[in-house]
Amino acid sequence: MRRTEQGPRAPEAPGSAKRRPEGGVGREMFDTVLIANRGEIACRVIATLRRLGIRSVAVYSDADAGSRHVALADVAVRIGPAPAAQSYLNIDAVLDAARATGAQAIHPGYGFLAENAAFAQACADAGIVFIGPTADAIRTMGDKITAKLAVAERDVPTVPGIARPGLSDADLIAAAPGIGYPLLIKPSAGGGGKGMHVVEDEAHLADAIAAARREAAASFGDDALFLERYLTTPRHIEVQILADAHGRVVHLGERECSLQRRHQKVIEEAPSPLLDAATRAAIGAAACETARSVDYRGAGTVEFIVEAARPDEFFFMEMNTRLQVEHPVTEQVTGLDLVEQQLLIAAGHALAFAQDDVVLRGHSIEARIYAEDPASGFLPTGGRVQRVIHPGGEGIRVDTAIADGLDVSIDYDPMLAKIIAHGADRDEARRRLVRALDETAVFGFPTNVEFVRALLELPEVVAGDLDTDLIARRFDDLAFAEADARVFAEAALLLDDARVPEAVTVSSPWSRLDGWRLGIPAPRRYALVCGERRAEVLVTGSGSALSVAVDGSSPVAAARRAEQPSGCTITIDGVTRTIAAYATGSDRIAVAHAGAVFEVAVDRVSHGGATAAETQPHLDSPMPGTVVLVHASDGSRVEEGDPVLVVEAMKMEHVLRAGVTGTVSLHAAQGDTVARGQTLATITPDAGDATSDDAASDAPGEPQETT
Repeated sequence: MRRTEQGPRAPEAPGSAKRRPEGGVGREMFDTVLIANRGEIACRVIATLRRLGIRSVAVYSDADAGSRHVALADVAVRIGPAPAAQSYLNIDAVLDAARATGAQAIHPGYGFLAENAAFAQACADAGIVFIGPTADAIRTMGDKITAKLAVAERDVPTVPGIARPGLSDADLIAAAPGIGYPLLIKPSAGGGGKGMHVVEDEAHLADAIAAARREAAASFGDDALFLERYLTTPRHIEVQILADAHGRVVHLGERECSLQRRHQKVIEEAPSPLLDAATRAAIGAAACETARSVDYRGAGTVEFIVEAARPDEFFFMEMNTRLQVEHPVTEQVTGLDLVEQQLLIAAGHALAFAQDDVVLRGHSIEARIYAEDPASGFLPTGGRVQRVIHPGGEGIRVDTAIADGLDVSIDYDPMLAKIIAHGADRDEARRRLVRALDETAVFGFPTNVEFVRALLELPEVVAGDLDTDLIARRFDDLAFAEADARVFAEAALLLDDARVPEAVTVSSPWSRLDGWRLGIPAPRRYALVCGERRAEVLVTGSGSALSVAVDGSSPVAAARRAEQPSGCTITIDGVTRTIAAYATGSDRIAVAHAGAVFEVAVDRVSHGGATAAETQPHLDSPMPGTVVLVHASDGSRVEEGDPVLVVEAMKMEHVLRAGVTGTVSLHAAQGDTVARGQTLATITPDAGDATSDDAASDAPGEPQETT
């Protein structure tokens, strides 16, 4: 155990419930709950436990020892090393932590063990309440074939196709003509789009079946397949249900989750802009029947697929037997805390409201913030969070696990946070979310903030004309910002502000760094680089009398004003915008605006035309990964261009080469796990090296006087 609760308290016997005093939840409720998860969902559950006066227990791996959910919980228990199989998926370790802390119940969050029937059964066997459905319900709904058969008996519509256990390749091929093309091959186990194949004609069916079986076996250990009719413009509609142990089942309306990339949701909203009141009632009733088919208990989500052209025709896809990532949009339109409802149901309470009591108010939209680089095929990023700025304002909610200085590991899901906006109608919610994303900034590694903001501005999204292929179709049409003259001017003004304070207090004019001289003030020169782009910026004056010129343009008036918490307001040539900024050193600054983050540095360019990367005396990891090879030894001499280290991540290797000739100082060893941007080696240039002369004449962050 890493730390214990503050103050002595004898743990309750596992599995018992305690009568709490008035002012808490009331009636019978758990005293201590363990959260068998991490990240933002663990923080989310802890928030409700704290509000209800219930003691919270966090579990963590070595990679998460400094994580936010660990700091928030009353008690935190180490359960293993970084790999999930040895920590968060280790059932025995989780149960041992529950016993050691006296936890009477376990909330599984989502992911990891949340839909693991063996875990639910192990909790029951240990006398610890699993906050979720029974193991039998999880098992039935976890297999898509048995789930379809179970709901069909309740007259819940399913996608036309063939689904039964033990279908052979020959069975699938024989059934295909009756289903019609295009059709969809789906694995019975698992999710996330793995093993799914769209087949346009008979000629490609056999090969696609073989590929799907290989992928399903590799991903889920189960190669069972079934076929469904493929809907050409599908919309993903899901319904939130609650069911207690006393026979009451209600639905809380639907969520639209059609904005997806590679079958992974990106933006969700409630209610769906597609459905009318009659269809909403019908799809909600079908979801409740789905829950009754397995005697469901707790919070669950029933997922349907709907043809965009026929919104009154919906088909059951699957049931998620847990809380969903997107549950906050339902909470905002219903006013219910779904985690509290889970706790009450698990403690044996009956639902305190009926279906007619559920009223949807306004509209809510959620954007998932991921540590990923959309420009590089959505590859995961990660590393040290140098600074994070979360939005605020009316109708804005932020569910997050990140804070300044935390390390985002590549061992787990890359989701960092969720930004949720509520409004009186869909347009107000969407506009509020766009504004909130404008105010959101994560410094340290690439994220998808700019991508989701651009997505929300697509005409189809504005109009609510959605389908699951929209992102793939329109991705190349999304406009991503590039460093322009405005960005370089802003960066120069911020660097200049750090070097030239508003009130110069030095007594000697020879010690001043603001270009002071008799007569007309000298401009301060900043040679800057951002990615492949470069610019030279001249800043003149101080205080309220500033001017700026980029790449020889005519100087224009400028002003800067600090603002919290968003950052600062900069006015250039009469145009004002608010930006967030983070200084990573005297010669580097990151500027964020409208979701885009630009890392701008003083350009160490040699007169010979070498790039900034080639003349850097320090070697930084371009991605989170592992040092797999070290070519140079500490203290050895290297020539410009020599390989020094090799970093590997996601089966990609990147060779870090010396940018100057000099002596190596190593800061990492073979086998080390490193973060993106982490300095792995520095090189002290040889005396008299041309690069060092240039660096001296363009010292990082030093304003340069021009004549």
